[in-house]
Amino acid sequence: MGKLLDSLFRKFGGGADFDAPLAPDQPFLVIGDIHGQLEALDATLDQIASDPDHANLPLVFVGDYMDRGPHSAGVLRRVMALQADDPRDIICLRGNHEQMLSSFLDNPPLNAPVWFANGGVETLKSFGIGVTKLDMRGDRVLMVRERLKQELGDAALSFLQSLPTVWQTGNVAVVHAGADPVAPIEEQEDDVLVWGHADFRSQPRQDGIWVVHGHTIVPDVRVRQGRISVDTGAYQTGTLPTVSVSAQGVHVLGQGGSQQIWPDNTDPHEAS
Repeated sequence: MGKLLDSLFRKFGGGADFDAPLAPDQPFLVIGDIHGQLEALDATLDQIASDPDHANLPLVFVGDYMDRGPHSAGVLRRVMALQADDPRDIICLRGNHEQMLSSFLDNPPLNAPVWFANGGVETLKSFGIGVTKLDMRGDRVLMVRERLKQELGDAALSFLQSLPTVWQTGNVAVVHAGADPVAPIEEQEDDVLVWGHADFRSQPRQDGIWVVHGHTIVPDVRVRQGRISVDTGAYQTGTLPTVSVSAQGVHVLGQGGSQQIWPDNTDPHEAS
């Protein structure tokens, strides 16, 4: 019966607009998809450190540390060191690009073509491993896998394997890609949180849970129908905004302070 009701809900677009208050248990910061842009990451972290109102807040990364950009190895080392040494809570979530790398390590012949075509070549290069299309087959791709494992080392392999897919405080959940709008957050499938859901951007949740996410590029940080989108395409723009989320609203940190983007004069129920 539950599945039938879910099906009818999706088919006929049931449910009202999202109108739950933004109520995390604590203020926190979010950084979107980095994709190997080490200079942008360092600039963003320096900006946070220089802001006394935000420097000590928990910091959540939504995943996609690697691929596409030129410095995936450096970004990975940077976030690992931050999580290990920083006194704040540093939460590193799994993105679909970390999932592609893990899938490649599990089964190189099957998963090399997809990963190589979606930024894996750039990641391998950042670890000093040059590859061509010929390296996607046979014994050669197995050799690439072993070289990558060697360059990553045990600590990075353990870090990648243990990345969570969701972090929640109060009625705010942070994920990489999105969530099934009719399933409770605690019952979401990992693949949905990492890769997204077809109804995520068109159907508001009815349980009052806000979802902060990356994965889908937006021109600017955007708040719509209980969704806070933070991926502004760092690998294309070289910029990586920091988003502050609290019961007072959603702000983007900048050189001159923070800019409030929600609530503002925009209709909060405007569709994406």
